[in-house]
Amino acid sequence: MGNLRLDCATRAACAPAPIHKFYGTSAWILGDAEVQLNKLAELEAVKQIAAFPDLHPGPVGVAILSDRVHPHMIGNDIGCGMTVFRTSLSAHKLKPQKLADRLRMLQDYSDLKEGQAHLRSAGLPEDLAPNAIGTIGGGNHFCEVQVLAETPDPDLASRAGISKGDVLLFVHSGSRSLGASIFEEYAALGPEGMPAGDERTHAYLMWHDLAVRWASLNRKVIAERAAAALRCDVELVVDSSHNLIERYGDAFLHRKGAAKADVDLVPLAGSRDAKSFLLKPTGNNPEALSSLAHGAGRKYDRASMHGRIAKQKSVRNALVRTSYGGRVVCEDKQLLVEEAPQAYKNSEDVLNQLVEAELATCVGVMTPVVTFKTARGADERRGKR
Repeated sequence: MGNLRLDCATRAACAPAPIHKFYGTSAWILGDAEVQLNKLAELEAVKQIAAFPDLHPGPVGVAILSDRVHPHMIGNDIGCGMTVFRTSLSAHKLKPQKLADRLRMLQDYSDLKEGQAHLRSAGLPEDLAPNAIGTIGGGNHFCEVQVLAETPDPDLASRAGISKGDVLLFVHSGSRSLGASIFEEYAALGPEGMPAGDERTHAYLMWHDLAVRWASLNRKVIAERAAAALRCDVELVVDSSHNLIERYGDAFLHRKGAAKADVDLVPLAGSRDAKSFLLKPTGNNPEALSSLAHGAGRKYDRASMHGRIAKQKSVRNALVRTSYGGRVVCEDKQLLVEEAPQAYKNSEDVLNQLVEAELATCVGVMTPVVTFKTARGADERRGKR
């Protein structure tokens, strides 16, 4: 999925770039992730690294400042991010199973003309993967109905247009086949990346920026489709990308699983059986590179989850319900296990580490009601590809 190969030439005479770690000894950080950080710091063009408590192998959960552009640092899901919408639904009227049944309408579909219309309305070329617009994808992507259970800072929440008891829609997705096709063109490059003035660098950044816009539009269309299925209205609260490259002073800031923090609000996603949060970045530490954690972060890799979840049918079936009384729509049984709540770190621990580091304050606490991932089984999904 675009993880770095770190067997390249490194700076020979200079000291490694500084790594600023915004997590304490209590954070669950795998050694492999920190080894990868150290190798990144040895790349000649890298100037500074910020690592957050959601850090896991990839590395994911990092912001990297470099004099060069490194497509491998971002990988194939360019523009992946999270968007939160306020709905017109009433929390006390929610029926999780009914909502889950309706959200099955979100299953991946191909509608060329509708996709082209969405792209035109956003000022994007209509031949830019129109069939994929409005689709969630696999992996850790989802569309989730949540309730805003707490507002630790009611004034900030009010200014964001939300209040305790609101029903929210939380969408996590990226650039789908578009990002993959862009990355494929640059996959042969080593981790050392491309110089700033190179024509190929310019071309990559042009396509990269289109993919970031495409991904944001995709999340909006997913929300519109969900709203139609749930028979409600939606209003944007925050749109936050966490896989992208931006100009940052005279260098390039690469965020891989690190949310932009030069904004008013940032979503922090928990697992499908955990709290998620809305954060207010403090912006008071330049060593954080205007970035924050984007979620809980993986605790265990996908392959190992099949050995960590008991194979009894009753145990596997229980994965479609949550301790909050919610429902999970995921007909792909392998994905259901690989994305089980146990695969992720404790989102409250990640939040606390960010607060202790004075990088953010908590504005809202959300609890899951229904998580939609896929209404198609693994064999059907493979056939779809």
